Amino acid sequence: MEIAADPPETGDPDGTGDADHAARAEVLATVVAAESVLSKRFGARISLAEPEDLGGSERSIVLRVKVAASPFSLPRTLAVKRYVQPPGTSPRDSWVREAVSYQLFTALAAEDRMCPELFAHDSGTNLLVMEDLGRAPTLAEKLHGSDARAAEGALLSWARSLGKLHASTAGREADFDALLRRLSPPTSKDPLTVDGPAAMAALPGLLRAVYDVETPDDVVDSAQATLKLLDAVRHRAFSPSDSCPDNNLITNRGVRFLDFEGGCVRNMMFDAAYLTVPFPSCWCAYALPPGMTDAMLAAWRAEVRTMWPDLADDAVLLPKLLDAQIFWVWLTTWQFLTVPDVEQLGSGGSVARPHQADVLVERWAGLAKSARRAGAAAVADHADTVVAALTARFGSRSLSLYPAFD
Repeated sequence: MEIAADPPETGDPDGTGDADHAARAEVLATVVAAESVLSKRFGARISLAEPEDLGGSERSIVLRVKVAASPFSLPRTLAVKRYVQPPGTSPRDSWVREAVSYQLFTALAAEDRMCPELFAHDSGTNLLVMEDLGRAPTLAEKLHGSDARAAEGALLSWARSLGKLHASTAGREADFDALLRRLSPPTSKDPLTVDGPAAMAALPGLLRAVYDVETPDDVVDSAQATLKLLDAVRHRAFSPSDSCPDNNLITNRGVRFLDFEGGCVRNMMFDAAYLTVPFPSCWCAYALPPGMTDAMLAAWRAEVRTMWPDLADDAVLLPKLLDAQIFWVWLTTWQFLTVPDVEQLGSGGSVARPHQADVLVERWAGLAKSARRAGAAAVADHADTVVAALTARFGSRSLSLYPAFD
């Protein structure tokens, strides 16, 4: 294993050297743990070298490593992810969900595997060793580039791949649950079952207190009704949970989904709303050009209706999509009003982000349009009122298009 030697000590009054040394120590520990779990998995010593930081988070380290020595036919490089949650914090729910998600897909045929292959995992060190998908661009990079046609193609490919992911995991909830039981199930299988009910209950009071907006009882009832999607027995499939643009690689084999820290099996309408809102869990989301969301929805629909023919009927699909849209708009508004650092709730990577108020105004305005088309006048009128209140507080604003379309 090759790790760069520490530079000579020269004094470090501001403590940055200590931080660098700690970071190198974490990298070394991750590589050593990966060598150990791979050796146990294959029954022979495997050496790794040249770790490259791929950019993790406060709770994880993600590396690309070179396979320096192995008696087996392994890829030239591997990706390693290790969770580094401090001792005494919440259970390892994120690691468990991600490990089980990759196990589920690794068991599928190669053509149905929409994510990196899992080579090994270890619950003792919260470690995953996966296929390295190389330096393919993310969907975020396409959207923040300068080629509108390439960005459009990437969005349509992503929408089709999301539909294929849903279709290929239909009916596999029992398999997912069995894998969860082997690794100690998380507190909640679906993260939305925790914050969703809390948001639906609390948002009317918050809107009244912060923006002086009253929420009519029938609108409250409509929002509460969206919680039924959490337990609906139809249209269930695997969900990446956070399918924001930077979590999707555009490879020569199609789109590959990353980051399954919230991976679960649930009603896929919550994912379908990513096509129409768009990207509702992400605070780095910009606007899309007219007609783009309809094209994306058609691409997704063409894949899922092979498993769920009823979704070819607008009378079945569109009301469920509206419920998911209401759910996400209410949830993210509640987050905006209650979470101190709301930007940390969704992925964003290093790309520029719009102002949070712009995102909220766009989501409530979009909800008003969708509700009015569906004949839900009370929901539409309330959404218009929230837009007016946000505009009064933050000024007249509009969400910019993604740079590729601007």
